Amino acid sequence: MTIDLYFHPASAPCRGVLLAAKLIGVDLNIKHTNVAKGENMTPHFLKMNPQHTIPTLDDNGFYLWESRAIITYLFNKYGKDDSLYPQDPKKRAIVDQRFYFDMGTLLQRYIDYFYPSTFFGAPADLDKLRKLEEAFGFLDVMLEGSIYAAGDSITLADASLAASVSTVDIVGIIDLKKYPNVNRWFTVCKRTLPDYEEANAEGAALFKQLVDQYAVRKLQ
Repeated sequence: MTIDLYFHPASAPCRGVLLAAKLIGVDLNIKHTNVAKGENMTPHFLKMNPQHTIPTLDDNGFYLWESRAIITYLFNKYGKDDSLYPQDPKKRAIVDQRFYFDMGTLLQRYIDYFYPSTFFGAPADLDKLRKLEEAFGFLDVMLEGSIYAAGDSITLADASLAASVSTVDIVGIIDLKKYPNVNRWFTVCKRTLPDYEEANAEGAALFKQLVDQYAVRKLQ
C-alpha cells in the first residue's frame, strides 16, 4: 500500500514534508498537483481536503493536510528514531514551538511581504519587510548556542524550517549573513538533511524560476 502526497515542488510546506519524510525514512508516492490548472479542485481532491490545499496526504484512505500535522503524523505512525521528535515533554515542546514559529511567524511574514507585491502588483510594504527581518532576528536568537533548530541533534523542525528559509533566501529579500546563527544552521542543514538537493533545493530553484517568469510577464 502506498502513501500518496499531493505535492508541488515550488511549495515550501510541500518540501518540508518531503524533507521530514526522508529523515523519518518513510517512502511517499509523490503526486504532482498543479494548482494553477485546478488539479486541487477536482471532486476527488475536494473529498480528501475541502480546503483544497497542498500538501495533502492520503495514507490508504486517511486524509490529512497542513504540512506540520502531516510531518508529526508520519513520525508518530512510522518513525523509529525518537531523537527526531523526542518523547520528553519539554524537548518535544521545543520542536513544536519551532513548528508553530515557522508556520505562524516566519513563513507567514514572508508571504505577507513578498506575495502582494510580487504576484498582485501591490507596492512593496517596508513595514512588512521589517517584520520579516524581525522574524529572522528571532530565529537567530533561538539558534544561539544550538547546532540545530531544537538542540544539538537534528529534529523534524529542521526539515520544516529549512524549506521555509531556503525559499526566502533564494528570492534574495533577506541577507542571511546578517543573521550568523541562521546562516550557520542553514549551512549545516543543507549538508545533513537527507537528499537535501533533490528534496528541497531543486524545488526552491523552481520557485525562483516561476517568480522570475512572472516578473517578466508583468513587464511585457
